[in-house]
Amino acid sequence: MKIAVPTRDGVVDNHFGHCDHYTIFTVEEGVIKSRETLPSPQGCGCKSNIASTLQQMGVNVMLAGSMGEGANNKLSQHNIRVVRGCSGAVEAVVEAFLKGFVFDSGIGCHAHECGEHNH
Repeated sequence: MKIAVPTRDGVVDNHFGHCDHYTIFTVEEGVIKSRETLPSPQGCGCKSNIASTLQQMGVNVMLAGSMGEGANNKLSQHNIRVVRGCSGAVEAVVEAFLKGFVFDSGIGCHAHECGEHNH
């Protein structure tokens, strides 16, 4: 399993599309085996190619803070399960998720800095 976390200063960035980078965790048998970083593309997350890039890297879970429905849908179309409502240090969030303590809040962001999107 590979888990991506939108990251800024070591914590989950509250807005997926504007994070500094993504921390990608490789997990085997419920244990973090490695981590790497992927620079975030400039601009809006739902208009970038980040979903396909993450899918090509083998990512199948995104642990995020807040995310609009357009980005959520795009990640889902690339077979990436999105868990919203995450906060805190990225490794602690991944560890909590692996132990079954992290669930999707079901809440997307409604105010969008990139303007309205038609998806």
